[in-house]
Amino acid sequence: MLRGFWYPALRSDRVHGRRMVTAMLLGIPLVLGRNDRRQAFALRDSCPHRAMPLSRGWFDGQEVQCSYHGWKFEPVSGRCNEIPSLVPGQALDVSRIYATAFPCREQDGFFWVYVPEGEKLRGDREQAGEPPKLPTFSKKYRLTFLSADLPVNVDHGIIGLMDPAHGPFVHQAWWWRTRHSIHEKQKAFEPIANGFRMSAHAPSSNSAPYKLLRAYAKADAITTTIDFVLPNCRYETIHAGKYWFSTLTTVTPITASTCRIDVRAAWNIFRFVPGALSVFRYFGEKFMEQDRRTMEMQAEGLKRQSAMMLIDDADRPAKWYFGLKQALLESRRTGEPMKHPMGGPVTLRWRS
Repeated sequence: MLRGFWYPALRSDRVHGRRMVTAMLLGIPLVLGRNDRRQAFALRDSCPHRAMPLSRGWFDGQEVQCSYHGWKFEPVSGRCNEIPSLVPGQALDVSRIYATAFPCREQDGFFWVYVPEGEKLRGDREQAGEPPKLPTFSKKYRLTFLSADLPVNVDHGIIGLMDPAHGPFVHQAWWWRTRHSIHEKQKAFEPIANGFRMSAHAPSSNSAPYKLLRAYAKADAITTTIDFVLPNCRYETIHAGKYWFSTLTTVTPITASTCRIDVRAAWNIFRFVPGALSVFRYFGEKFMEQDRRTMEMQAEGLKRQSAMMLIDDADRPAKWYFGLKQALLESRRTGEPMKHPMGGPVTLRWRS
């Protein structure tokens, strides 16, 4: 599980008022919330004193207090403000004690948490930068979210996300595609920083939603661009004249054997069509449930066989993903610039 990146820990709408909410991220138990200044915070759910979960304590909007011995912590920095058991004259500098706090931001409807390479982050917390952002292309648009828990390691979730050949088998439906619609495809790919791009191309001719979009937009051309960027981000943008549709999908490691897929979708097409949002969510949830069931079945198979076979060209994106991870870790180990696994632009062919 890659550290040194931002990950979505939980949806923003799960946190209300001074309520603290727990989440697991990369095997790290977290407690999250907002202070009275609306600042998001993420603490390791463990008091540094006796490891009592801080989520079992109290939060007054300014400080988190442990329920075991009453230690109080400023939640954004993690700094200890008070130890009730101390008496005057005892030479313990309380301000030098910290609960483990992680940089935390709210963006696009999620609490994002930065997990550094070393768990404790001190000094300039801005070194974390900003979390990934869903691209939007106009001031007015619709926005929605979809999520599903997957019972597999994050690597299997990610290569399933970028797999171009499973669609006619996993996502069979009259409104999407069938096995009988399989035909040869050819797409151009190019390297980008920490990832790769499926260059702008015409969308699949065997998918009903794209046919509907083409008819509605009355555009001369429809183009789709898909980016994958480490550690877990898939961006897809569709343009049809003045209309657009954009998604940011992440597969987030929860533990070594589980992950969660989150889709953020924004669009300005069908914005005034009654029930368009409900229709999108209905079909989107069915689509995601098909993926979830597939991952569930694969998890059963992985108990009996852990090795995988990756072929060309349909599995080349999976190979690039593993190559990118290896190159990043090697760059961090040596301090040398990261060597991208793609030597340059390449065209892949497959049937789907």
